[in-house]
Amino acid sequence: MAYFADTAQVVYDNHRTACHAVSWLLKAPEFFRQLLIEFRRKPRVHSIDSFVHWFKMHRSKLPCPLTPTVYRYIDEGRLELTNSELPMKLRRRIKSAHKTHQRMNKRSLGQSIEDRPTAVNGRMEGGHWEGDLIKGKRVDSEPSIMTLTERASRYEIIVKIEDYHAETCRQALQDIIDDYGPEHFKPVTFDNGSEFANLSQVTGTTFYFAHPYSPWKRGSNENQNQLIREFVLKGRSMRSLTITEIQDGLNQHPRRILGYQSASGFIYLENLSKKFFRKSQTTLHFHYYKSTVGLHSFLIQKYCLTQWTVYPHLYSSKKHYISFHTYI
Repeated sequence: MAYFADTAQVVYDNHRTACHAVSWLLKAPEFFRQLLIEFRRKPRVHSIDSFVHWFKMHRSKLPCPLTPTVYRYIDEGRLELTNSELPMKLRRRIKSAHKTHQRMNKRSLGQSIEDRPTAVNGRMEGGHWEGDLIKGKRVDSEPSIMTLTERASRYEIIVKIEDYHAETCRQALQDIIDDYGPEHFKPVTFDNGSEFANLSQVTGTTFYFAHPYSPWKRGSNENQNQLIREFVLKGRSMRSLTITEIQDGLNQHPRRILGYQSASGFIYLENLSKKFFRKSQTTLHFHYYKSTVGLHSFLIQKYCLTQWTVYPHLYSSKKHYISFHTYI
């Protein structure tokens, strides 16, 4: 067989070109186009990880990079998206042992978190909440917002109040409980701040207080508060703040811990869901039994339009709910 050096060189060059990994920017242009659109929305619904999962599910025929690849491209400056647009990424630090604060003689406002029922810790029962207050300008006449996070579903209630005085907080929380119904509020765990000194006068539920200087004891609520800080900056006035979009954005945010379902799609109580699904036209609940306990399967036909959700029944380890929601 004859050997032609020029031809061999061309073949070699072609093989060398083909052997290099092709950038995901070239392989998945549609993914990165939609990613930029999503992250320029205010308030945005997705994190990088949840958007990757959403794209794989709803654009399954298109190529999609892994979550670490997207973060690496951002760090390398290969996207228009920057780390400054991912505030949680900048705040996240390597976990270390929690240090005990020096001032441990702060007076507790009520029952300690140590006395809380053990059922609260398992997160298998709905209706257990964590709460706190977020302040903008630290001035008496400036408004603040009260946040409540349901521990099982991570559903968030946000209410803007006139100031952060103890009586204002008491009245705001009483209004929330009266509005949604006390049957949906089992023990609520709050921070030990002085603004919650009057909560013992609130009727309809029981309150527990975390240890002083121990925000990680209310981890779900603290995590939500950090997400809210993306839109509510410290030292800024909240007078012109509209909280509805922020609350809806948080409750529509797909979460890996919920099988990439949103908090709104994971509401446990039927009566609670009728109030929380403000955009819901139809809510139907069916019951069925499964042998596999703790399995969450999410069969989503159309994103944000029709959702089938399967999740454990509140009071039975063998019984599960299927919930069907149709949005208008």
